[in-house]
Amino acid sequence: MGGQNVTEAGCRRPTLADDAVRRSLVRTVVVPSWVAVALVLGADIVAPLGSLSLALQLVPLAASLVVLGVPHGAVDHLALPRAAGRRPGWRSLARVGGLYLLVGSAYAAVWVVTPIFAAVSFLVLTWVHWGQGDLYSLVALVDAEHLRSRRQRALAVTVRGGVPMVVPLLAFPGWYRRVVAAMAAPFGAVEIPAWPFSPAFRSALGIALAVVTIAALADGYRRTGATTGWRIDAGETALLWAYFWTVPPLLSIGVYFCLWHSLRHVGRLAALDPAGAAALSSGASVRALGRVGRDAAPLTVVSLAVLAASYVVVAPGSEPLSSLGLYLAFIAALTLPHTIVVFALDRRQGLWNPTSVGGGGASPTYEVGDS
Repeated sequence: MGGQNVTEAGCRRPTLADDAVRRSLVRTVVVPSWVAVALVLGADIVAPLGSLSLALQLVPLAASLVVLGVPHGAVDHLALPRAAGRRPGWRSLARVGGLYLLVGSAYAAVWVVTPIFAAVSFLVLTWVHWGQGDLYSLVALVDAEHLRSRRQRALAVTVRGGVPMVVPLLAFPGWYRRVVAAMAAPFGAVEIPAWPFSPAFRSALGIALAVVTIAALADGYRRTGATTGWRIDAGETALLWAYFWTVPPLLSIGVYFCLWHSLRHVGRLAALDPAGAAALSSGASVRALGRVGRDAAPLTVVSLAVLAASYVVVAPGSEPLSSLGLYLAFIAALTLPHTIVVFALDRRQGLWNPTSVGGGGASPTYEVGDS
């Protein structure tokens, strides 16, 4: 198959220059994410979704336990060796498992000791992680040639991660505060500071994000003009601003987490799997994504077992927000090591080396050795 290399280990490695894989991923994960977000936004405009019961608004977040959300991080032990063109083995499982155990446990301890700090740090961590996820999509899938430098890519991460984290705070400060309080409450926090939710702070933060958004898009336009990649970047950014400004936050975050962020990452994982890349190239995208689901199943089950044990130990209460708070704290403990793995994956794939991916479609180079 064109655009792939064969390593000394005999494992075919898909490259970002494989246009068939790229086109398949755009159809399979990028366009559906647009459709999902646009449909929810349109539904909210026609009939405001804030009137839905809390239980219904929480359905997407509840579904993320088994549909894309938790599973999208359960293949980390396979991603790095596959990105290096090697077959995964017990060593990569032990390394990534050790990372999750040490870093996740340390972060869980932070939640116990200082829950408000932990909750705020989780918001910042998610800002970075969701931004890096969208950067991959822009550079590797839609050929965002306007993101030519590390500075521009850092701005893209700031904007794309900032919109889901900041815009709901601007539009729904009351709900935002309730969710932060729910995350901290199971660990003993009883008082959430009021100043982050004040009009003055929210206005300053909103203006700052708006300025960075406009500056990032204007800089890209100045460099390349209205290329297809720039138009997609601008369109997605505008769509996400409108979506998070309008749709109630519990619902908007749940849909975005499953059907935008996680779905796109699952597509990235499918392209790293040689058999998955072959399926994508031949148009069998469902089979490719199914392989990721199969790979994710064992550690997803382990994660759910740990979450169940956490509910037994912490006993957050029967209220939906109390259960949500503990679930988000659990997700935080998984997100920190997952973000570290994704940064390593970005490095392997040359995402922060603008001469390696995007633009003309040049593929990254890798050394052959142990992962």
